[in-house]
Amino acid sequence: MRLHSLLLACLISSLLLLGGCATNSASNFKLSNLAKSDIDSVTDMHIKEVHKLCRELTIKLYKRNPRELAKAPPGTTVKKRIAQIFSNQRIKGFTELNGAKSTKAITLSFSEEYPGDRVFALMAGLSSMLFAAYNYQDEFFLLDEIDQQKLYNSARNLETVAWQLNNRRNSTGERYILSNGVSENGIRNLSYERLFGKLISLQDMMALLIADTTNRNITRVVQSAASMTFLPI
Repeated sequence: MRLHSLLLACLISSLLLLGGCATNSASNFKLSNLAKSDIDSVTDMHIKEVHKLCRELTIKLYKRNPRELAKAPPGTTVKKRIAQIFSNQRIKGFTELNGAKSTKAITLSFSEEYPGDRVFALMAGLSSMLFAAYNYQDEFFLLDEIDQQKLYNSARNLETVAWQLNNRRNSTGERYILSNGVSENGIRNLSYERLFGKLISLQDMMALLIADTTNRNITRVVQSAASMTFLPI
C-alpha cells in the first residue's frame, strides 16, 4: 500500500511539473468525476500529458523536416496533420498509409520504399500505438480496466523508435527523419531526445502504478533499443 501511495504521488508530481500548475479544482469539477477513482483521474491526466507531448513532437519534427510535409496532399498544414493524427482514424488505420497504424505505420516511416510523408507515418503510428495502450480511451471510470503490460511494452517501443530516429539511414547514408543534431557552433540539440524521455518515463510510471494497484506482475523484456522489432500492444 505504501508503494502504491508513493507511485501515485510521484506520478501526480511528474504530471504537474510537466503540465504546469493546476487551475482551481472546483471550477474544473464535472459530475462524471464522481464515477472515477483516484487512479482513473491520474490516468486521465496522464493521457492528456502524453497527447500534449506527442503534439509537441509532431510540430518539432515538421519544422525540422519540411520536405516531408511537402509530400502530403495539396493544402495540408501541420495543424491539419495533427487533427488527422489524433482523430478516430487511429483506431481503424489511416487511408493514406494503406490502413497501417501503430507499429506498422512506424515501420513504414523508416522504409526506403515508402514515398510519402514520413513524419505523418511516424507520428500517426506513435499516436495509435499509445492510444491502444489505453484501450483506445481518452477517459477512464470506475469499471474500466487498463493493462500494465501494454503500458510497459509501449515504453520499450518508444525506446526503439527513439533509437531508429537517431540512427536509421537510407542507402545514401541520410537519416530518414531528421531530429537531434549539432549546430554550426557545436551545440547539440537534444530536445527530441528529451521529449521521448518524458514519454517513456510517463508510460513506465503508469505501468508500475497499475501493476501495484491490481497486484499484477509486469513481464520485463530484455530488448536492445537498437532492435528492429516492436513488442505487441
